[in-house]
Amino acid sequence: MEQELIPDDYAATLEALKHRVQGARLRVQRKANNELLHLWWQIGHTIRARKSAEAWGTKVLDRLAGDLRAEFPTMRGFSAANLRYMRRFAEAWPDAEAIRQQAVGELPWGHVIELLDKLDDQDLREWYAAKDVHHGWSRAILAHQITTGLHEREAAAPTNFDAALARADSDQAQEIMKDPYALQFLAIGGDASERELEQRLVDRILETMRELGPGFAFVGRQVHFDIDGDDFYVDLLFFHVEQLRYVVIELKTTKFTPADAGQLGFYVAIVDDRLRVPAKHQPTIGILLVAGKSDTVVRYALASTTQPVAVSRYELTEEAQKALPEEAAITRAFEAELARHPEER
Repeated sequence: MEQELIPDDYAATLEALKHRVQGARLRVQRKANNELLHLWWQIGHTIRARKSAEAWGTKVLDRLAGDLRAEFPTMRGFSAANLRYMRRFAEAWPDAEAIRQQAVGELPWGHVIELLDKLDDQDLREWYAAKDVHHGWSRAILAHQITTGLHEREAAAPTNFDAALARADSDQAQEIMKDPYALQFLAIGGDASERELEQRLVDRILETMRELGPGFAFVGRQVHFDIDGDDFYVDLLFFHVEQLRYVVIELKTTKFTPADAGQLGFYVAIVDDRLRVPAKHQPTIGILLVAGKSDTVVRYALASTTQPVAVSRYELTEEAQKALPEEAAITRAFEAELARHPEER
């Protein structure tokens, strides 16, 4: 029996068909999710209207939940608790048709519940919904980002990007910065050494990259460079696959000092010269993670650094942060020192 020959283009054809099937499945899932959200909104709107006009209390909702489960035994979601979420959903987004055109209309129901439970401000709900859709977060990541206040931390790190990079590149690089970085997942105290902190970040690299943000790919730890016979090691090196740039991360378990910015700038210059391909890559940037800092001290230090760097605080535990001096005290001490030595300005 002759074996049937496989055409040369079979593999490519199979791959194209698989992409079509996957695309169709995704569109069906999105459509089904949108319709389910619309149904939940209609039920919530009805309950909301009845409660305003009549005595639709807890017992009535319990009975309604039971009757709906009895009528649709194979359909999930008709618990009394879920009915209350549906009512809150209709209260938070009162325009049914607008939901189809907003980010929330593309989210799974569990994500909507996170927005309702963890946020009271409607603008913040919209902000996190849009981020969720754009980045394709899981429910756990959405909860983490809300709990750690991503809206306050994103793009907040002090940098010298505006002076060290072209305008468009500066704005883009600033977008991936955070201040502070929430590293509570490392489960270590504020007395950990820099090497211990670095090791824990690598050991839990998935959580580390989740906190850094979308687009980060891990390149290496203690990346070695030989400069005229001298050895230098970059703590952590990443590559941002969306912005096509290397990102150098240096760790300091102490408060920020101006010398730290110079050291980071030195490593950024090395990576930019030795690893970056100018025709393909954007300029290398650096992030210094410190246990504490004064933004005033950082601002003065970054003004004298030509390499594009950012300085961010990291948070391990609340107890660890309480041990650090207040920023206002550091700022006052630094400005007093400048007043005594005006020639160093």
